[in-house]
Amino acid sequence: MMGPSIRRRLVLLVLASIALVWGIALVSSYRQASREVGEWEEARLAELAQILALLDSTNLSTLANARIDVREEEKGGEPGASLLDDDDTLPRDALFQVREANGEVLAGSPQLHALAAWDLPLRAASGAQDIVLGGQLYHSFTLRDTTLGHSVRVFEPANTRSDLVSGVASRIARPTLIALPVLALLVWISIGFSLAPLKILSVAIRSRDINRMEPVGIGRTPIEVRPLVDAINQMLSRLHHSLERERAFTADAAHELKTPLAAIKVQAQVALAEPDVALQRLAMKRVVQGVDRSARLAEQLLLLARLDAQEKLPTEPLKPATIARTTLLANLRNAQQKHINVMLTGDLLAEIDAEPVLIGILLDNLLDNAIKYGRAGGTVEVAVQHADERVQVCVRDDGPGVAPDDLARLTSRFFRAPGNQATGSGLGLSIVARIAEHFGASLQLGAGIGERGLAVKVSFPAYGATR
Repeated sequence: MMGPSIRRRLVLLVLASIALVWGIALVSSYRQASREVGEWEEARLAELAQILALLDSTNLSTLANARIDVREEEKGGEPGASLLDDDDTLPRDALFQVREANGEVLAGSPQLHALAAWDLPLRAASGAQDIVLGGQLYHSFTLRDTTLGHSVRVFEPANTRSDLVSGVASRIARPTLIALPVLALLVWISIGFSLAPLKILSVAIRSRDINRMEPVGIGRTPIEVRPLVDAINQMLSRLHHSLERERAFTADAAHELKTPLAAIKVQAQVALAEPDVALQRLAMKRVVQGVDRSARLAEQLLLLARLDAQEKLPTEPLKPATIARTTLLANLRNAQQKHINVMLTGDLLAEIDAEPVLIGILLDNLLDNAIKYGRAGGTVEVAVQHADERVQVCVRDDGPGVAPDDLARLTSRFFRAPGNQATGSGLGLSIVARIAEHFGASLQLGAGIGERGLAVKVSFPAYGATR
């Protein structure tokens, strides 16, 4: 099931944001227009009151019996006018009343009698006021003329403000409603154009052959897409190295297993064909040795595969010296056969945070190599040192050692230094290197005892150093 479309989601979010902003702008414009119209209405009524204050009684009486139409425009006043235009469609006649200083009415609109507003008390000061007359809201303005002593009150039906304000709102809203679909189309096209690199990237990955691991390239990559392309290329690079490592591992493992299996087959054929019981027993003994060697090789290969999978193992505080003592006892027989003196020195209480079985395998490989490749009658030393929040485990011997050019290759899988006659698979130091890497330790190779032989130093973070 496909997930939601980024393009559709972006379009909806952009349009919703625009509609929200436009809506806020429309409401703000409506309120501003309402205030402006109110101020304009008040100023217009004040101006009319001032004009009336200047008229004499004759003119006032004539004007009172006439109709004062204060509409700015009539319906259809302009060619092409529509129902949505801001026309004054309702009658809007201004009413007035002028009183002398003693309060006697000098002149007034007769309609005020029907509205029960003829004897309406005057305001104490000049100013605007909204008042309900005959069930209808009126805007009124009172002017007290101190020069002539007249008081003028003007009334106007309150039907113009909503008309003007609604006209302003409609003029703002109409372009918005027309522009929104056009804007939606433009946003849809623009976002689609912007997301085109993602489509190109998906096509490039989908059409790529499974054996092609070179980096993906889609031309000029946008800044937002570049992290995705870089992540995919990094993944392809890691996958390429992993496949190459697996191919090399499989080829080397097949090669290494072929030799002991071939030797086992030859010895088994000798045992079957040899009538001499003693020679048969010797051949079968060599078959057993070959099986043991193959079994150890298989165990080491499985361990390497487990470490390569980066399976996180539970750790615990442990003392390398304690595990080294156990490993020394396990390898003591091999050391005695070559009359090698094995010593354990250093800080026996130093602790690291690791997994006991893997540390045992690491030390077993180091001791096995030191005894196997050390000289007869020589010395093998295991030293544990604790300094600067690090615990260093060093296994060294005084054997023939390794040529400086070969030191860097000792941790390569299946590599065996030239000239060594001892049997081995060439995986021991590879396993040591992977275990050290698994627990964040560093590995260093150098000269052994008395600048002879080989020294392998593994430096672990001390327990509690990183907590």
